[in-house]
Amino acid sequence: MHAVAAEGVWKFYGDYPALRDVMLHAEPGACLALIGRNGAGKTTLLRIIGGFSKAGRGQVRIFGNDPRETATRRRMGWIGHGISVYDELSALENLTLFGRLYDLPDPRHAAMDWLERTGLDRVKDGLVREFSRGMRQRLAVARAFLHEPAVLLLDEPFTALDDRAIAVLQRLLREALADGRTVVMSTHQLREALELATHVTLLNRGKTAFQGERTTQMVDDPGWVYAHYGED
Repeated sequence: MHAVAAEGVWKFYGDYPALRDVMLHAEPGACLALIGRNGAGKTTLLRIIGGFSKAGRGQVRIFGNDPRETATRRRMGWIGHGISVYDELSALENLTLFGRLYDLPDPRHAAMDWLERTGLDRVKDGLVREFSRGMRQRLAVARAFLHEPAVLLLDEPFTALDDRAIAVLQRLLREALADGRTVVMSTHQLREALELATHVTLLNRGKTAFQGERTTQMVDDPGWVYAHYGED
């Protein structure tokens, strides 16, 4: 069974088809880099996969289930454009709260574990509004990984991250993949993404232009896929 599957997905904004018959698959333990120019439909597709939006036609499944179901959402972790943490709570309070929302057996213990893993344990009692942007970014990463999701969905995860946050995220993604978790990331940062990716899907004007295994050639020349498949 596919960990993530999109079959014949369309998405309309009025009469405009932002996605057109998109096909996408990712197996357990795979890291899929979802690439494409601005406006290609990457974020739209990722939001449908995450259950935040609904396809106009076609279907998306997470391990065979509807991503909009509560039980399925709890199997996913999300990093989007926003930080998505509470400014007026401490780092520990933030993660403990999210742990309770995910029904973790010991939310505080899980929170402390992920604060340590992201290098934030020394500031666990500090209010998030007093954190630097890099610290807030690492807290958002901890939030996404907190409940040990089977599928991680990342929308432009490396954009605007500082060097330390990038290093933390790359390390945690490698550990997640080694544990058999599935990662789907939309990105413009080809070099960073292709270092981790096992597979690549290219969207071109809302359509699947390429899907296949990541090759050494792609790593050596990140623009290769665009050059061969990126334009109609």
